[in-house]
Parts: sequence; structure tokens; C-alpha cells
Amino acid sequence: MTGIGGGVELGAQAARSRALAVLRVRSRALAVALLPAAVAVILLAGGSTGHLVGGGWDAARWAVSVLALLVLAATAAVALVVARARPAVTPTVAVAEESAPDLYRMVRDLADRLDVPAPSAIALTPDCDSWLEDRTHPAHGPPPARDHDDLSDPVGPARRRSAAAPVLVIGSPFLWWMRVGELRAVLAPVVAGTGPAAHPDIAAARRFIRGLDAAVAATSTEGRGPLARAARGGIGGVSRLLLRGCRVHAAEMERGVAAAAAERAQAVDYGLRIVAQEQVGLAYAGWDRLLTRVALPAWRMGRWPSRLDVGVVAALTELSRRDRLAEGFASRLGERPACDLLEEPGLMDEAVSLLAARLFHGGPAETGPDWAPVGWEEYPEEVVDRAWRTDAARLHRVLDTLGVRRAAEDAAPGTDGPTLSRVLDHLTTTPAEAPVPARDPAADAVPGATPGTAHHATPGIGTATPDDQATSDPQAATASDPQAATTPDPQAATAPAAPGNADHSDDGNGTEDDDDDLAGTTPRGAALAAGLSAQLAREEARTQALASGTAPPPPGTTTGPAATGTALWDDRALPLLPLQPPRTGREILTAHITAMVCCAAMDTAGATPGLDWLDGPTLLVDGARRADLALHVRSLVETGDPAPLRAWLSDLGVRPEKPVRLV
Repeated sequence: MTGIGGGVELGAQAARSRALAVLRVRSRALAVALLPAAVAVILLAGGSTGHLVGGGWDAARWAVSVLALLVLAATAAVALVVARARPAVTPTVAVAEESAPDLYRMVRDLADRLDVPAPSAIALTPDCDSWLEDRTHPAHGPPPARDHDDLSDPVGPARRRSAAAPVLVIGSPFLWWMRVGELRAVLAPVVAGTGPAAHPDIAAARRFIRGLDAAVAATSTEGRGPLARAARGGIGGVSRLLLRGCRVHAAEMERGVAAAAAERAQAVDYGLRIVAQEQVGLAYAGWDRLLTRVALPAWRMGRWPSRLDVGVVAALTELSRRDRLAEGFASRLGERPACDLLEEPGLMDEAVSLLAARLFHGGPAETGPDWAPVGWEEYPEEVVDRAWRTDAARLHRVLDTLGVRRAAEDAAPGTDGPTLSRVLDHLTTTPAEAPVPARDPAADAVPGATPGTAHHATPGIGTATPDDQATSDPQAATASDPQAATTPDPQAATAPAAPGNADHSDDGNGTEDDDDDLAGTTPRGAALAAGLSAQLAREEARTQALASGTAPPPPGTTTGPAATGTALWDDRALPLLPLQPPRTGREILTAHITAMVCCAAMDTAGATPGLDWLDGPTLLVDGARRADLALHVRSLVETGDPAPLRAWLSDLGVRPEKPVRLV
């Protein structure tokens, strides 16, 4: 315990010394601003006493006095902007104490064991992280309610606000996946940070840095006139200069705070901390795959899964079943989950799921006809089936614009509808048609660029090639499924297309990145991919135009059981955390062809849409997942050879000449 106490003291001393260094930067800036005024006072006092007389001294007095007034006015303007600027607040779902009394009780008990102040409130974030957040700025609302013993405190409300403890923000996936003991072990070093946060010097340094950061953000917007733009530029320049002066000291201060908190937390649940940290990494891997491969396709269809955290548990349970390395994790499911600390975990999960859709996709704050919740049992029909048929319909619309015949001249009556044969025949390459030659990536490499940057897709969303899957996110793939980094997932190509590829199309003409991506494909495939990209860009433009015409929700609007904090953060730049950049032309083409194949399999061979917790939309044949489709689609796209795909269709009994139902 002596060693632990010494480590805590050393970390706290380092943090306090760095906080004083930050405050010295503020004091020096104030001294520089007051220097002209001090010189002006000396000159005026010298003239009034008869010591500094003469024309030169009179001119100096006037010049320095005017300069002092200008500097004081500028200083007051900077100070006013820094004081009134609203610091950024993380979008969260507030957890009221009456909705989670056991969770509050656990956190307070943890604070008592650590001998630190308890957090003033608890909030949930749709992310795999936990931290303390100061929300004592007046723009963040009234200070948290105090205990009855504090009501007799004669200190003013401003003093109580500055002394309020920060808010504890907990990653919602932790609550649903971790057990109660594991969550307590993970939160121990976080809660321990309330001790250093209560120190006056550290709190003052943090307020100063947050104010400067908020001032930079406030002055970054365009002014209405030249004078306003000049004023904003000047205030922003001074704020940036002060931030640069505090940067190193602020970083070291936070390191000292973290070190002190970690040392103090070592005495609490030390045996569970290693196991808990393993669960943190596992929860992050499952959460990442669920968002990119399962939730994102639903968001693109105007539906948001209402139980994302429940999906995390299902995904990680499935991973435990598949992966021999995770066999021990299944035994944990018999212990009490941390979500039992909530009175109504279902409502809380729904609120967090909607917030995740807003942050990662930019959806509205409230449900509507085009933005409705969907349960996991409805996901195959409401998301997978609709997505495939929507993509297939878009594919045939583009074929119509390219002048492709609906059916051959000798075709039987009733076969002129949207058929898979139409797609296969169009993409089939004759011997006279050579594929587009592939470029040498080394010849066009940009200095400092990372190899393979032309493939932007996240695994599971429109991915069709093994190379793309193996290199797009190796860390997440390895952490969640050791085989995902080496084994291609062909069925991942069945995810719906992304309406958001305006960056990859310009009035139907592909950019240089698209040209590079389509190198090695057939000319017909390249033309079809360009048409699909242009169509998606137009659809995205219409969607954005409709979204811009809707008014934002009023401040204080509640979603689910608690407010999501829409009044505390700027929701005009959604999504704040986009999951992936736009897809390339080849990925779009592959996803649409795969969707058409799946529609034909469902309508002519009795296949059904399904949901795989780790890979998203999947095709089920006789209840079993078929994961060998994308390789055959890839052969058609890259070489124009339909033979492998036709053999696959014949094996399943799919009739490509039969029309399919579209939306």
C-alpha cells in the first residue's frame, strides 16, 4: 500500500505541476495584455506630477493610451468569447438515478472504496469506452442535484457548480456484455479520476483549455461581413496561439491524472482487471462488426435496429461458438450481466441504438415513415430482402438507360421482365472484347500513400474480393475472428449498396480512383459500374435535399427513457463518426449483381434471406448459409466469364430466365 500511495502522490504532483504551467500561460498572456495599460498609467502619472513634460512625452502618452485601450478592448473580447463559448459535449443518453439505482449504488460504493468523490451523474455512450466528462459550464444546464446534507451549504451556486464532480460516461456495450464484477473493475480507474479532477489547479487548467478550444470552434464559422470575419479571425488566432502554448503541459497533466487514477484503482478488484480488459477488447470487436456489417445496411434502408446492445451479446456469443479460442467466454453467460443494474434495459438500449444511428449514419432524432425501428426477428424481411430487391431494381434501371434489351428475340413469352439472364448476358465477354488493362500501382503511387488505399470498404459491407477483406481492417478482423483476416467472406458482398458515392462519380464520369479500381474488369462492367455510381449519387443528393428541408428537433427533446443531449452538441454535421468512406465502383457493381442473384434464388429456388450476427445479410438455402457466392460473382465482374456462376445457379436449381420481384 505504501508503494501504491507513493505512485498516486507522484502522479498527482506531476499533474498539479503541469496544471500550474498551464495557468502560468494564462497569467503571462494577461500580463502581456496589461503591459500597454501599465505603460500608459506611468506616462499619465509622470505628466500629472510634472516629471515627464514636453511635446514628445505628450505624443507618447496619447499613442500609448490609445494602444492600451485597443489592447484592453481586444483582451476583453477574447476573454468574453472564451468565457461564453460552449465547450463540446459528447452526445450521450442520460441515466437518471431512479432508472438505475443499482448502477448508481455500485459507482458510489466504488468511489467510497477509492476514497474519491462520486461522479455527479451517469450517462451512456454508443461506443466501447468509458471516461469522465466535465459538464459544469453554464451552457450545459443546471448543476446536478446535491444530497440533502449539501442543501444547507451557504456557498453560492457558482462555487457549487465549479466544485461539482464530472459525469461518468459508460460505453453501453460494456453493460450488456460484461458481468457486474467485470464492469466494476473496468470503471475503477475511471472513477478514481474524480479525485484529481477535484483539485482547484487542475480544474482551473481544464476549464481554461476547454474554453480556448470552444473559442476556436466558435470563431471558425464564417462571419456575415468583413469586420465580423476580421474579428473572428483575430480572436481565433489568439486562442490558437494560447492553445499551442498549453498543448504539451495539458497532455502531461492528463497523463499524470491517468497515472494517479490507475495507481489508486489497483487496490480494487485487482484479480478481475485482467479478465475485464480482455472483455473490453472482445466487446469492441463485436461492436465494430455489428455496426459495419449489420446495423449499417439497415440504416441505409431507413430502418434502425432498436436493440443494438442485445445484438452485441448475440454476435459475441456466436463468435464464442465458432472460435475455439473463445470457448471459455460462453461460461460467463451464467453470471449476472451488468445490464441488470438498469431498471428498464430494453428502453435504454433503444435510446442508445437511436443515438448510434445518428452519430454513425446521420439519421433523424425521431422515428417516422422513412426512419422506423426494426427488431432482430424482422431484420431478414424488412432489411435484407428489401435491400436486395432495391439494388436489383436499380441495376435494371441502369441497364435500361444503357439500352440493354429485356429479353432475347427468340425468348419465350412472359420472360421480358427483370431477369438474371439479362444481367449475365450483358456482362458476358466475347473473345473480341478484352478486359480493361490493369494499371501498375507502383507507377501511379503517391509519395507517402499507403498501398491499397483504393479499396475503402469495411469488411462485410459490399466487399467481394479476398484482398479487400484481408487488408481493409486487419486489426478488427483479427480481434473478432482470427480466420477473418485470412479467409475471404464471399457472402459479405450481399450487403446493400451505399447511397453516398458522390465522391466517386461526377455526372456519371468515374474519377481516377474509380478508373484504377475498375482496371482489370470488362468494358461492359466498367460502364455499368459508372452508371450505378451516378444513380447512387443522384439518390443521395435527393436524400440530402429532403433532409436539409426538415427542421432540427427542439432543444430538450427526449428519446426513449432519457434525453440524448441534442441541445448540447451540434447535430448539423451528422454523421459525426461515419463508419466508412464511399465504396468504389467495382464494389458497387459486385454488390448489385450479388443482390440480383439472391433475388433470383429466393424467387425461383426457395432460398430465404437471413441474418448472420458476425457477417450481416446472408443467403439461406434449406436453412444453411451459402458463403460461396461472391467468388463466382467476382469471376463474372473481373473476367466476364459467367460459367462459374451459372454452374452455381444450376446446382441450387435457380432459373435465371424467370423474372424476379423487385421494389
